[in-house]
Amino acid sequence: MAFNYIWVSFFVIAFVVAIFKFLVDGDVAIFGNMVQSTFSSAETSVNISIYLIGVITLWQGIMKVGEDGGAVRVLTRLVSPFFSRLFPGVPKDHPAFGSMMMNFSANMLGLDNAATPLGLKAMQGLQEVNQDKESASNAMIMFIVLNTSGLTIVPISVMALRGANGAANPSDVFLPILLATYFATLAGLLFVCIRQRINLFQPVLVGWIGGITALIGLLIYWFGSLPKDQLADVSSVFGNGIILTIIVTFILMAVRKKINVYESFIEGAKEGFGVSIKIIPYLVAILVAIGLFRTSGAMDYILEFLATVLHLPKELVDALPTAFMKPLSGSGARGMMVEAMNTYGADSFTGRLASVFQGSTETTFYTLAVYFGSVSIRKTRYALGAGLFADLFGILAAIAIGYVFFG
Repeated sequence: MAFNYIWVSFFVIAFVVAIFKFLVDGDVAIFGNMVQSTFSSAETSVNISIYLIGVITLWQGIMKVGEDGGAVRVLTRLVSPFFSRLFPGVPKDHPAFGSMMMNFSANMLGLDNAATPLGLKAMQGLQEVNQDKESASNAMIMFIVLNTSGLTIVPISVMALRGANGAANPSDVFLPILLATYFATLAGLLFVCIRQRINLFQPVLVGWIGGITALIGLLIYWFGSLPKDQLADVSSVFGNGIILTIIVTFILMAVRKKINVYESFIEGAKEGFGVSIKIIPYLVAILVAIGLFRTSGAMDYILEFLATVLHLPKELVDALPTAFMKPLSGSGARGMMVEAMNTYGADSFTGRLASVFQGSTETTFYTLAVYFGSVSIRKTRYALGAGLFADLFGILAAIAIGYVFFG
């Protein structure tokens, strides 16, 4: 229901702001620009869907090979002690655990193309054990929030864009992004655990969370010890190497069990194509609303309010469009980040903070639309509020960390 109110609010606020700009500023082009944005946003939605068809079909096929070959079962048993306590409504050794673990791993490595289809596969598994097929289960909400909090260990795309825009040291945002995303993930986890009354002081949860924290600390130390000019290359090899290793391992384990790998892949790929088509209406709905909100100038008024009424520093306000856009649109936020670097300099405080914003949160509205749409969930319950809470915490953490590192 909250998602419905937010979606309607985008349209209403955009229309009110457009009327105001027409009557007060005499902007005669505003209505035409907004109508044009609906067409371009709809076109973008279909283009994204077409792109996703290939990626989702590929990874659904690979996951099917992993299931038939037993690799997913092994991964599920590995993470089930931890996940079974965060997802008490999902039976132990359920294949969804393996898909979720791989989705989280792909997100942490900055491999968005692999993360989305793995997440959709996990949602299908969670839908199998969902009692109300139209309403989001507790397990779905926990998964979505952990996904949208966007823990990123290797922000490959952000560092690449910084390098392309002339940053002297593109990897200088690596540690701030890692810290900000970790705090966002932790905030989202605590929010959902409190809402679902999950005891966080269970020894298994304490051990896993403490272990993950220690692992992140070691990765920070390792990457921090690398020469700056090698960090992006090592990160890319590290992340993509893991993904390729997973694919080959799945295939070899299936061959070992004498599975017809090709037929298994085709069977899973057929499922992926159907999921891809189902997503299109949800993408059109959310991206058109976001496009109207942005074209109307509502975002500009929010930034002006922050600068004049709350008296926030100019260098912070200039970076905030990336933070505000990221939960709405990944490509939009990426454009805002690049614009900030081009305008103020990649090595300016604004350019660096915009880069941290880009890497510290996830595209919450897009993720909810795609993931819930793939399993026809209509009642998202408090998933949106929890996801936005994690985003807000990530943004606040990014601001604080940005001033510590670059202020």
